[in-house]
Amino acid sequence: MKIAAVQMVSSTRLDHNLGQARALLEQAAAAGAELAVLPEYFCLLGARDTDKLAIQEAFGHGRIQTFLANAARELGLWLVGGTLPITVGDGTRVRNTSLVFDPQGACVARYDKIHLFRFDNGTERFDESRVLERGDAPALLDITARDGRRWRVGLSVCYDLRFAELYRHYAAAGAELLLVPSAFTHTTGQAHWETLLRARAIENLAYVCAPAQGGLHENGRRTWGHTMLVDPWGQVLDERAEGEGCVLATLDAARLAQVRRQLPALEHRVL
Repeated sequence: MKIAAVQMVSSTRLDHNLGQARALLEQAAAAGAELAVLPEYFCLLGARDTDKLAIQEAFGHGRIQTFLANAARELGLWLVGGTLPITVGDGTRVRNTSLVFDPQGACVARYDKIHLFRFDNGTERFDESRVLERGDAPALLDITARDGRRWRVGLSVCYDLRFAELYRHYAAAGAELLLVPSAFTHTTGQAHWETLLRARAIENLAYVCAPAQGGLHENGRRTWGHTMLVDPWGQVLDERAEGEGCVLATLDAARLAQVRRQLPALEHRVL
């Protein structure tokens, strides 16, 4: 199954971001992708954390969700909508939600980011819990390729990448592909991004698809980028350092089976 990880440099303008996302998804479809994954906050990187509250949507309704459903159906793609803000409670906080749409445009899975990022090095300060409510459950689904082969997929978002137990849960449940739409800061990405992605692939003998925000944004924030696709042996199949574009690779069921057969580490787990 050919997949595309989409890298963006999202702005503070929803209209602009949806237009850019659509153009990139069209590129992915034209290149033969069956699954396309957008990055975290593909729809908006605001000037302030609270800006996402202005575009929040109730689950199942709203312009961003309609955009994703239409794109999936019109382009014939399995589509993962990176993340978008989904309303909880009175709307003073939202969940950072990844939604999966099938090629008919139906929403078939939802994952709310469980681990909320906090970072303070004296210069850069982030605390997602000020605006976000954490999710409380992992999410797995099966995606059927055009050849009829089913791929079991585990969903995650950005900071989740640092918590190996989430991915071990997915591996124990049969996951073969792990999705990590992200908006890593330049500081933390430069230090840890590739190492963490390759580790999650190696330890779980699974493909990893990690679309990212990558560049200098309108709000002055700089994200690390380096969108990449990693195979179950930890080999980087394709990567894009900065700027908008699509990273493409083919999931190879025979390769996955070979790696798991020659090193059956998942069968050797004791704890």
